[in-house]
Amino acid sequence: APVEYPHPCLEPILKRTLGVPLFQEQLLRIAMVAAGFTGGEAEELRRAMGFKRSVERMEAIESRLRAGMSERGIGAEAQEQIVKSITSFALYGFPESHAASFALIAYASAYLKARHPAAFFASILNAWPMGFYHPATLVKDAQRHGTRVFAIDVLSSGWKCRWERGGVRLGLCFVQGLSEATGRRIEAEQAAAVFRDAGDLARRARLRPDELTLLAQAGALAGFGRTRREALWQVAKLARPAGPLLDELPADDPSPLPEMSPEEETAADYSAAQMTTGPHLMEHWRGKLAARGVLAAAELARRPDGERVKTAGAVIVRQRPGTAKGFVFLTLEDETGMSQAIVRPDLFRENRSVLVGSGTLVVEGRLQKQDGTLSVKGERFWTLQQFLGGRPCGPPDPPAETIPSHDFR
Repeated sequence: APVEYPHPCLEPILKRTLGVPLFQEQLLRIAMVAAGFTGGEAEELRRAMGFKRSVERMEAIESRLRAGMSERGIGAEAQEQIVKSITSFALYGFPESHAASFALIAYASAYLKARHPAAFFASILNAWPMGFYHPATLVKDAQRHGTRVFAIDVLSSGWKCRWERGGVRLGLCFVQGLSEATGRRIEAEQAAAVFRDAGDLARRARLRPDELTLLAQAGALAGFGRTRREALWQVAKLARPAGPLLDELPADDPSPLPEMSPEEETAADYSAAQMTTGPHLMEHWRGKLAARGVLAAAELARRPDGERVKTAGAVIVRQRPGTAKGFVFLTLEDETGMSQAIVRPDLFRENRSVLVGSGTLVVEGRLQKQDGTLSVKGERFWTLQQFLGGRPCGPPDPPAETIPSHDFR
């Protein structure tokens, strides 16, 4: 498309960005050249753009912009384009130096993710809580892109995540309730000599009974060749004082506890570490959802624009941008990837308890495909329990706090 400028006087300012204002500095120069702003007035404009993106302050400046442009003979149509460029762009624009810094970070991060994914994911997991996505989402993204993620294990995990055999070994830091001091003791003793069993681990790392239980619940004792329920039975025995009854039990007596189902294993992972390296929780419902016409995220791309669809997933992002006129944007994740749902302000108000209070959602609406993006314009919303008509055959519908999401930030 040919490069166009709202007015010929703006060509020197916008030429290198092909007529599109990209940086705050350009907006300030536009105000000075087109509306005759002084340096002080341009500084006031800059502050309005940086002061919590103040819409009110920008509106106050707009009348001065129009008056200045009228004095310089700029027509109404050009004025409208210039004012729109300045007032709308001011709500999200960056100074050029900031834009360059973010661009470098984005480029370097993308390069690392593409070329050295294990190192990238280990680093970004270790940087948590820095970053947009929760570790549970990062783990599933890594797996979908072919990077192996190994579960937390006292025989191999340090306090932080590690690079291991071309993949990522999750760190003890993700065991909910385990202190760093305890994790560091395990790490130090692990480096000194291999732990023989749970008793050896408890003695050398000076673990309390409740800390052993946390590790067993997280599946971190699997390296000793025990299932999660067997590990829980073993640490319960270690925690109890010796007595005649326990003396009669052999050290390796089998656990009387029933083994966990795959669904229970997934639920235990989320409860103990807020993530899983096993099946995504949505996999356990996929058969029932598919039978009722609910599409996985990857299937949406194969459906035509405008089709009425249903999709479901764990809610990992809820956003309501100040510039979106009250619209709410949801990001749903399932075992195949992510999908986006758009919720009108009135529908959000009507369905707020479901949309905010549930960790997983079913959304029905029209599929929208535009400029390479794909989303569902939501019209109806259910929790999984509501949609399946009672408690489904699988783990219970998890509460919102079980699956951490990035909410309205």
